[in-house]
Amino acid sequence: MSVVAGLLDLASALKQRLDDARLKRRWERLRRLGMYIGRGVNLPASTYVDVSHCFLISIGDWCGFGEDCMLLAHDGQFDEFLDAGRIGRVVIHPHSHLGARTVVLAGVEIGPRTIVGAGSIITKTLPPDSVCAGNPARVLGSLDEYLAKHRHAMTQLPVFDYMRYDIRFLTAERKAELVAAISLTDGYLVGGHSATLRGQGGMRTTAFDRRQFDRYPETPGG
Repeated sequence: MSVVAGLLDLASALKQRLDDARLKRRWERLRRLGMYIGRGVNLPASTYVDVSHCFLISIGDWCGFGEDCMLLAHDGQFDEFLDAGRIGRVVIHPHSHLGARTVVLAGVEIGPRTIVGAGSIITKTLPPDSVCAGNPARVLGSLDEYLAKHRHAMTQLPVFDYMRYDIRFLTAERKAELVAAISLTDGYLVGGHSATLRGQGGMRTTAFDRRQFDRYPETPGG
């Protein structure tokens, strides 16, 4: 490795540590302002949070968000006409996951154990154990059906071990193998969540005690 490459790697590692510290400070600030953020939550820095009303927002344990989601707890579009704005709680129950660029409007509840597709606009409450998407978001099916579909697909399609094929461990040979295997079909990277529970995952989450992890509770937690 050249000196320049070594310096670039060092700079990248330092930037990652700085980004991690900033993200943790953001979570702490939101909590101080009254927002509830549970354990093991993946709330990226790109998530827009309605800071002025964040005390109306609650995120349960083990929820996840794709990049550039928006969480809104007020609507002031008609303030000029009525001299008033609407406010409402946003409650995202445990084990719910929102795809990238999902917008959550004031006055809704999601989940628990609800998956929302990328780009959705959530204007009303979404039920537990469901898969939803769209503008406005609507129920497409049950979580059990969705998981059964993917469990079956995992027996038919290429499967790769997260601890070997995650970007942090991906050699040139493994990359070529993966690209060739999914050139005509999809595949699955298996073991990422387990790695997170062991403290070996690449995803940044709020703190959790893995000994207390309840994978899929039958009743809402928190």
